[in-house]
Amino acid sequence: MIVEKIELDNGSAIGLSMQMQSAPLLLIKADKGFVMCGYLDMEAATALGDVAVKVKGVNTFEDVLEALVVGATEKAIDLGIKVGMTGREALELMF
Repeated sequence: MIVEKIELDNGSAIGLSMQMQSAPLLLIKADKGFVMCGYLDMEAATALGDVAVKVKGVNTFEDVLEALVVGATEKAIDLGIKVGMTGREALELMF
């Protein structure tokens, strides 16, 4: 497992990466929420009331930052996050 500090304009996030059988499981957490890869469940994040967004087709933290958001919880949308923005743009709103 890899844990990495990721510096963004509005604060520092924590990246978690774990190699699974076919692809890495990736998550980057900011103060108010997180960006997750396709391995993780958006319905669970919604049910738990988390600020969360999903990106797909990512293999590195940089991929997560550059990928387009394909899903967002209602709490994420309340922060101004929109489907189609980048993971980096979404994370910047989570500080």
